[in-house]
Amino acid sequence: MDEFDIARLEREIRQYLGLEPAQLQFEFRELEGQTRLDLITVNPRHQQSFLFRYETGRDKVECLEKMLAYVKRFRDTESSYTVQWSARDDRELHTSYFRAHNVYEALDKLYFGRDLNTITVFSLVLNPSS
Repeated sequence: MDEFDIARLEREIRQYLGLEPAQLQFEFRELEGQTRLDLITVNPRHQQSFLFRYETGRDKVECLEKMLAYVKRFRDTESSYTVQWSARDDRELHTSYFRAHNVYEALDKLYFGRDLNTITVFSLVLNPSS
């Protein structure tokens, strides 16, 4: 596995999305003989992290190549959702935006890696397509 290719692909994905290194995390793990990449976004304002997308492949490079192909076309293939929510013990209402195939996938991205009781959703809206 070529560390140079991994670094290059991660940089391309970050640049394509227009995010700073602190706003995007690449989390790899082995799952049933495959490599899984969870691409996590971190909102700089409230420091909450959300699943952007996951990909599976033979190795890290294949996962990153699939992710790069996805980020180049995702705006054309998925709907945009706006979610208004608050974290438990936080009175502030936050607004987050997700691209997903349906409302359930948008909620999965919002709740990724956390207990369902830690976030209260006040509204989830399918945005009009332009």
